[in-house]
Amino acid sequence: MTLMDRFRMDGKVVVVTGASSGLGRGFARAFADAGADLVLGARREEQLTALADELRADGHRVVTRVTDVSEPDSCTALVAAGKDEFGRIDALINNAGLGTAVPALRETPDQFRSVIDVNLMGSYWMAQACARVMEPGSSIVNISSVLGLIKSNLPQAAYASSKAAVVGLTRDLSQQWAGRKGIRVNAVAPGYFASEMTDSLPPGELEHAQTFTDLQRMGEQQELDAAVLFLASDAASYVTGITLAVDGGMTGH
Repeated sequence: MTLMDRFRMDGKVVVVTGASSGLGRGFARAFADAGADLVLGARREEQLTALADELRADGHRVVTRVTDVSEPDSCTALVAAGKDEFGRIDALINNAGLGTAVPALRETPDQFRSVIDVNLMGSYWMAQACARVMEPGSSIVNISSVLGLIKSNLPQAAYASSKAAVVGLTRDLSQQWAGRKGIRVNAVAPGYFASEMTDSLPPGELEHAQTFTDLQRMGEQQELDAAVLFLASDAASYVTGITLAVDGGMTGH
């Protein structure tokens, strides 16, 4: 295997959650380009089907299933659909997530719980479902956030808490599964990338956030794709338990 071969995903099956839009849609395309077969889950069926049709038209093999990651049975069903179709699961990109910005004294219990249920609990249920069927050498990449590592300029207690918890979850699952099951578990903490989530931010917030990056700009999808592909592939076969910030230098401030 050459160095560049280690980044390829030919013959491997990759699960991507939250795949119908935003960063997840980009991850699906990136892994398809790297040669993987795809198992795509999201709540929005129409957008999920449209993406799958586009990928199949380019010759890629894709299975889709409407998935709510906050429901453990839904996570299990997504993994089972992929296993039934392709016979294996090699990588999970734990991307499904919610973003909110609600002042702490006005945030209701249901609002807070809804974010935790998807961002933290959903990541856990998906990791459990995949780890039960993964073989040694498999990989899980959790999508955290730079706001799980540094403070936000907005009132985002639920979101920041959930993403910080994903960092802790990553460390713990890595130590549980690396030796016993041979599954690597890492996380990526993106900074600000163009997506539906960042599109919903208040006017001027993105411009303000960019002033806190050393590179003085937002990230581009392919820059994040490359980091996620690295951690999921054999190129990172000796990397586990880390959180890789892809943030233009925000965490350096």
